[in-house]
Amino acid sequence: MVYLRFLLCFLFVSNVYATIVSHDGRAITIDGHRRVLLSGSIHYPRSTPEMWPDLIKKSKEGGLDAIETYVFWNAHEPTRRQYDFSGKLDLIRFLKTIQDEGLYGVLRIGPYACAEWNYGGFPVWLHNMPGMVFRTTNKAFMDEMQNFTTMIVDMVKKENLFASQGGPIILAQIENEYGNVMGPYGESGKAYIKWCANMAQSLDVGVPWIMCQQNDAPQPMLNTCNGFYCDNFVPNNPNTPKMWTENWTGWFKQWGGKNPHRTTEDVAFSVARFFQRGGTFNNYYMYHGGTNFDRTAGGPYITTSYDYDAPLDEYGNLNQPKYGHLKQLHDVLHSMERTLTYGNISTIDFGNSASATIYKTEEGSSCFFGNGNEKSDATISFQGESYFVPAWSVTILPDCKNEAYNTAKITTQTSMMVKKPNEAEDTPSTLKWSWRPENMDNFLLKGKGESTQTQLFDQKVVTNDQSDYLWYMTTVKFKKRDLFLGKNMSLRVNSTAHVLHAFVNGKHIGSQHAENDKFNYVFEKDVKFKSGRNVIALLSITVGLANYGAFFESKPAGITGPIFITGRNGDETIVKDLSAHKWSYKTGLIGFESQLFRTESMSKWSVESVPFNRTMTWYKTTFKSPLGNDPVVVDLMGLGKGTAWVNGNNIGRYWPAFISSKNGCDANCNYRGAYHAEKCLTNCGEPTQRWYHVPRSFLNAEGDNTLVLFEEIGGNPSLVSFQTTRVGSLCANVYEKSIIELSCDRKPISAIKFASFGNPDGNCGSFVKGTCESSNNTVDILTQECVGKEKCSIDVSTKRFGTPDCSGAVRSLAVEAIC
Repeated sequence: MVYLRFLLCFLFVSNVYATIVSHDGRAITIDGHRRVLLSGSIHYPRSTPEMWPDLIKKSKEGGLDAIETYVFWNAHEPTRRQYDFSGKLDLIRFLKTIQDEGLYGVLRIGPYACAEWNYGGFPVWLHNMPGMVFRTTNKAFMDEMQNFTTMIVDMVKKENLFASQGGPIILAQIENEYGNVMGPYGESGKAYIKWCANMAQSLDVGVPWIMCQQNDAPQPMLNTCNGFYCDNFVPNNPNTPKMWTENWTGWFKQWGGKNPHRTTEDVAFSVARFFQRGGTFNNYYMYHGGTNFDRTAGGPYITTSYDYDAPLDEYGNLNQPKYGHLKQLHDVLHSMERTLTYGNISTIDFGNSASATIYKTEEGSSCFFGNGNEKSDATISFQGESYFVPAWSVTILPDCKNEAYNTAKITTQTSMMVKKPNEAEDTPSTLKWSWRPENMDNFLLKGKGESTQTQLFDQKVVTNDQSDYLWYMTTVKFKKRDLFLGKNMSLRVNSTAHVLHAFVNGKHIGSQHAENDKFNYVFEKDVKFKSGRNVIALLSITVGLANYGAFFESKPAGITGPIFITGRNGDETIVKDLSAHKWSYKTGLIGFESQLFRTESMSKWSVESVPFNRTMTWYKTTFKSPLGNDPVVVDLMGLGKGTAWVNGNNIGRYWPAFISSKNGCDANCNYRGAYHAEKCLTNCGEPTQRWYHVPRSFLNAEGDNTLVLFEEIGGNPSLVSFQTTRVGSLCANVYEKSIIELSCDRKPISAIKFASFGNPDGNCGSFVKGTCESSNNTVDILTQECVGKEKCSIDVSTKRFGTPDCSGAVRSLAVEAIC
């Protein structure tokens, strides 16, 4: 009887805390209630555990209901059956942080991620297993995928983190965007997707499984949409709600590329349009992009910064106005939740891409007025009233009478970020350096490696992705009277190395890197060979492995040849093929093996005659941690290409010598019209990435910190400096009858630089007074209201600022404040 009472009590408690997640064709249902759900992607390894609480708190304050993340297989299982869930890889800690903030979780196990992550999240050892083919009905692959997926599910179950156990996770994902690349896999691809669905369902997680970009997703999988726009997406089953798993808030950067920017107005338009057309779940990819620390960046050529122009920037700052404008949208959508998920839907087409969508319940109605025209504004007449809807915008009226939000009318401040010198240093711009060369004698002069083969291998096969670097070495002997000698000779290498450095007899003969997304090229340089033994040493470097496409695992990296020596004498050409020569291989560099980047390294460094612009060189310096709690960055301007460590923590690859082209940027970015990755670019003719994030958890608050650089191609470390990033100034230009909140993000507002109420002109940072202005001193009013405060709220009205005579034109307030 005692046992029975205990069992009944346990079941009662379990039912109290368990969350029932289901769905119908309208929405995800949580504990019997249809929900409007707004979610954001934050990848836990792209930040640090110390950053997670603040990122998730800001996400909640921004109006999100859920946090979505991938699980990165190669990070957690870098060597087969050896697992790592420590530090920033602590998935369980991240999920519990979501739970502590009262948000839901969406767990995208995959385990293929894409995500511009190295090799799409797959471990390279998987590729090197016999007979392996990824993402198809290959038994070896399916066994390994099931093993990892099951392990992740079991870990999460053990901590009771699925909603069915009382945890935060309301959705799980298997596979990822397979439908985009499925064609080349043929019937095996279709069978594989069915296997994925059955395998996932057998794990009994108690919440729905999703498959994104998979129009033939087997039931009960929920197929979802990814893209810049998903308003036209139609699920493959009437019982599947309209869900958007990746609304791309910006785009990624590649070395040699420019800065992409997706306007706030366009992101908001895409979301409002999606909900206008029946959507009920939207996830921002990314909400916080973060940083590709260490060697996690994919590609090839994905940068260390993964800022993504997200609502929270790489360092965790609010990206205004995107963050604030979307927060306002979320608040409006949440206020309409019952109407949007239970209301009857009707639509009125006004022509010229203008329309009204009405959601009606017994309690009331909510309306969307959409204008998809790229050029023409619209005036919509509805129930006896006229509503102005700008081109490429959506107006939302929760009561079908009063406009609460328009996607093109931003009433949120724009924050302009600045970099500040390190005030903890007496002379922050001058760091004292020591140095040492990378020891390459065994390779350059002896051609001595770890293994020898009579063929050229793909770099992944040899290194198992334990390093970016692989030496390919061979020796060539010429007799004194060899026909080759004395002729015009060259070394010709057919290369798929992302970067190649070539040496002959210890002398550097040249370097080359892939450009313009062409990762196969021919390297050819004139060479003087000698009689006797000649050593050819080729250093192949990868800069992130391919992460997308059908059979992407088979895309070559390294030097797969052929390799020739050619001799020319007039019209006569003699060719010597070295591809089947005896090649010696060596993974990695000596400095990495000796861990010169560790603060406790006992290796000797020289402080004498520190060389600049020297290839294959290690540099080291110490610095004080910047004062305060603003995010820290290191400016690596002046360096070439390499890797940086702070106190032994790898902050990622750097390549400021890679300059973007001078063409393709547009100072005037028009939000109207469909966005694509080449629209609204900035940073032309500048280094793709100059500043690199140093999380404060990597720093010693007291005492010295150590920066170590490995410089491959030559640079000037004397220009390196540590800085902090913060809001330097803010501005806004909002229409009358709005309320604008100004904030310096936990810093006081120090001055009002410009303010005018009337018809001011110009853009943020360059406002000018217009032809009409209120008689009251707008600067004085805002100075009294805001200066000295961390934030202030302003009612933009004639009562507050007076009544300027603007001849019937719409009046607005323009303001610029200094933080």
